[in-house]
Amino acid sequence: MSRGEIPYVPAVGETARDSITGRVGRVMGHEGPYYQLRPLNGGKEWDAKAEHLVPVSLSDALRPAVAEVNSRTKWGDARWA
Repeated sequence: MSRGEIPYVPAVGETARDSITGRVGRVMGHEGPYYQLRPLNGGKEWDAKAEHLVPVSLSDALRPAVAEVNSRTKWGDARWA
């Protein structure tokens, strides 16, 4: 972060990307310098430092789900669940 830049402070419920792992998740809470994120499709939460979180656009947040549906359709398994 450069001098004078306002740090990103995600709110609970927002979608953010962990710049270290590249994972996208929903912010579930925070404790000290760490935020807890949960994968958008559910699963185990992970911790990420606040300075490693970046906001995610709606299209970026939807990209993994769309890729999964496209993959299922490609291989003849068009079930949504």
